Amino acid sequence: MFRTLDDLPADLGGQRVLVRCDLNVPMQDGVVSDTTRLQSAVPTLSTLADRGAKVLVLSHFGRPKGHPNPDMSLRQIVPALSDVLGRDVGFIDGCAGQHVAVETHGLADGSITVLENTRFHPGEEQNDPALIAQMAMVGDIYVNDAFSAAHRAHASTEGLAHVLPAYAGRAMEAELKALEAALGKPERPVAAVVGGAKVSTKLDVLVNLVGKVDHLVIGGGMANTFLAARGVDVGKSLCEHDLGDTVRDILARAEAAGCTVHLPYDVVVAREFRAHAPSEVVNIHEVPEDAMILDLGPDAVEALGDVLKTCATLVWNGPLGAFELPPFDTATVALARTAAALTEGGSLVSVAGGGDTVSALNHAGVAGSFTFVSTAGGAFLEWMEGKPLPGVEALTAGAQE
Repeated sequence: MFRTLDDLPADLGGQRVLVRCDLNVPMQDGVVSDTTRLQSAVPTLSTLADRGAKVLVLSHFGRPKGHPNPDMSLRQIVPALSDVLGRDVGFIDGCAGQHVAVETHGLADGSITVLENTRFHPGEEQNDPALIAQMAMVGDIYVNDAFSAAHRAHASTEGLAHVLPAYAGRAMEAELKALEAALGKPERPVAAVVGGAKVSTKLDVLVNLVGKVDHLVIGGGMANTFLAARGVDVGKSLCEHDLGDTVRDILARAEAAGCTVHLPYDVVVAREFRAHAPSEVVNIHEVPEDAMILDLGPDAVEALGDVLKTCATLVWNGPLGAFELPPFDTATVALARTAAALTEGGSLVSVAGGGDTVSALNHAGVAGSFTFVSTAGGAFLEWMEGKPLPGVEALTAGAQE
């Protein structure tokens, strides 16, 4: 297992703690436009500062390709982070080397200071031992609180965990506990909802899940590819017709593993891909040749709701239909609300993640009712694929070194 903040001394006075956060936030006209990632860093940064540590925040920002770029300086994030924390935040123009180490030694106990963009160094993305050693000069303890960057083996996300005492921050700890409850050692039966436009982007996810879950719900454009592989005429729907053999292989693996794959038997079709386009509900065997499937039908959603009522755990990634275009958000919203109600009732552990998924659950007004919603995109997807995440593996290894 990994160590957490609870394994650190109550008094961290005089200790310099390097905290890897994800401050790669969206900006508009020089101002942070979404503070979600900053807010997720608050529990860790506040806890460490309150224990007297000299808190030093590491992060990447944008893609400066190994060179300093004033447009990608973390200096511009400091005011927003200070607002979110409700305390002063300092800034040091650098994140590695002797000159930065001298500055960090001189900081006050209980202070929080942002260090400059780790990607200003070419060695960051190369996980260069020389840069890792220079970063390690700057702190005494390493805390990783950036699950969203855990799928990358970079100096600040993986390398530091091997050379400094390494711990998981509060956000990382919550994420790992939620993921363990969802697919590591879940309560059964387990359902997975996987949506999105293309099967090709989620092949590894589907292959991994059919061996781990009891029910696999396929939605979005992916469902059209599955239906077509079963001989259904999907009209002008988005569909990867060339993946028929791949889909049939996934269905065979599911059958061998005892996993039930759920495909819709009624769908909502329209002739135009736009909001409020005229639409109708049809049986999947009656899709007009000039129409496209844009959502699951009401009977399919009701049946899926009944499946969730029999389950103890749910993992959700991707919308069921073209949810950004009303009324083709109906199925996603309805099933999300069913899952939220079951979660609040205590019968379902629900974990969701991925950019579109977070947007869809916020749109449905239920993100706060799921057990856990991950804002990590690539890392969440690689976890669903069953791949080891270097940032997490390093924390586990660091606990034993």
